[in-house]
Amino acid sequence: MEPTKVNPALNPGLARELEIYQLGVAAKKLSIPASLALLEQKAKEALDPRAYDYVAGGAGGEDTMRANLQAFHRWRIVPRMLRNVSVTDMSIELLGAKLPAPVLLGPVGVQGIVHAEAELATGRAAASLGLPFVLSTVSSQPIEKVAQTMGPAPRWFQLYWGKNPELTASMLQRAEKAGYTALVVTLDTSMLGWRERDLQHGYLPFLLAEGLSNYLTDAVFRSALREPPEKDPVEAVRLWASIFTNTTLTWNDLAFLRQHTRLPILLKGILHGDDAARAVDCGVEGVIVSNHGGRQVDGAIAALDALPGVVKAVNGKIPVLFDSGVRRGADIMKALALGARAVLVARLYIWGLAVAGEAGVRDAMLNLLADFDLSMALSGFTSPRELSPAALQRSGQP
Repeated sequence: MEPTKVNPALNPGLARELEIYQLGVAAKKLSIPASLALLEQKAKEALDPRAYDYVAGGAGGEDTMRANLQAFHRWRIVPRMLRNVSVTDMSIELLGAKLPAPVLLGPVGVQGIVHAEAELATGRAAASLGLPFVLSTVSSQPIEKVAQTMGPAPRWFQLYWGKNPELTASMLQRAEKAGYTALVVTLDTSMLGWRERDLQHGYLPFLLAEGLSNYLTDAVFRSALREPPEKDPVEAVRLWASIFTNTTLTWNDLAFLRQHTRLPILLKGILHGDDAARAVDCGVEGVIVSNHGGRQVDGAIAALDALPGVVKAVNGKIPVLFDSGVRRGADIMKALALGARAVLVARLYIWGLAVAGEAGVRDAMLNLLADFDLSMALSGFTSPRELSPAALQRSGQP
C-alpha cells in the first residue's frame, strides 16, 4: 500500500493545511470534521449509545480522564523566534526501525462495535501512513487477517495476559508468525475497572462475543471447548470470561514471555519510577507510560505527570513511550519534550473510524500529524530530536 504523499518542498503540516483549504475552494471537505469537538459529536451520533460510552468512558467519576487532559494544560510551550524551520522532519528511530513520525495507533479493542470493518480499516489506514498499528488481543478481527490486509506495513501486538499459559504462548507465536514486530504487554488490567457508563448500560461487549476473534480462531482455546464456538457461542464466552484476566502475575513471570517470543517486549501501564527501573532490570525493550486512558483507576496520577519520573528512572537505557490523553499536536510535542520517544493515540482515531471508516482514521491521523508539525515549527523546532524540557514551562495553575 503506497504511503500518502505530501509536497516535499513544504512542511508536512503546511501541505496538509493547503490541501484542506483547496478542498474548500472546490466546495469539498475531508471525510471528517477538522474540529475535534465536532468529530467526537459526529461519532456519538453514528454509534449506538452503548458503544459510544464504552469508548468515551472511564473509571468511576472519570477523574483520571480529566486529570490526563489537565496535565497537558499545566505544561506550556515556549516558542522561539528567528530559527530556520523551512524544512521539518518528524521521523524517529524506534526499536531499530525508522518511523515517519513519533506516533503509533494504540491498541483499542472490539473495534467492530465502532465500524463494520473494524481493525481491518484501521490497519489499512495505518499502513497507508507508515505508522505502526498496535492490534489488541480483544480485536474484532483476528491477528492473521489484520496482518494480511496491512501487508509489509509495521504492526505490533498487544497482549492481555490471561490465566492459560498455553493460550498465551499460542497468541505470541501467531503474532510473531504473522509479522508483528513488537509485543506490548498491558499490565494495568488484571481486572476491569469500575466503569459507571458501562455498568449503567449493563454492557460488556465481550459477553456478547464481540472482540473475541483471536480467541475463537485459536487452536488452544478451541481445544478447551466441548463444542466449536460456532455451535455453542455461550460456552465460548464463558470460557473466555474465566481465563481473560490474571491477578497472580508478578515480575518473575516476565521470563515466561521471553521464553515464548523473540519479539521486543514493551510493558504498558508503567506510572512509577521504581516499576520503570524494575522493567529495565528485567530486560524488556521499552515501557509505555499509561493509565489506560483513565479507564482503570479513578483518581490515579495523570500519565503526563508520571512521565518525567519514569524517564529519569530508565536513564536512557530503554525507550519510554507515552499513552493517555493525546488529542492534539501540542500534546505530542509536550510528551516528547518531557522525554517520550513516541506517543500512542487511541480515542482520536476511533472517532474517525466511527464517522468514516478507513478514510476517517487516515484523515484523523493526518490532521494530528499536521498539527504536530506546525506546532513544532512555529515553536522554532524542526525535529523531535530537538525537543527537551527547555521547550516547556510549567504553569502555576493547578
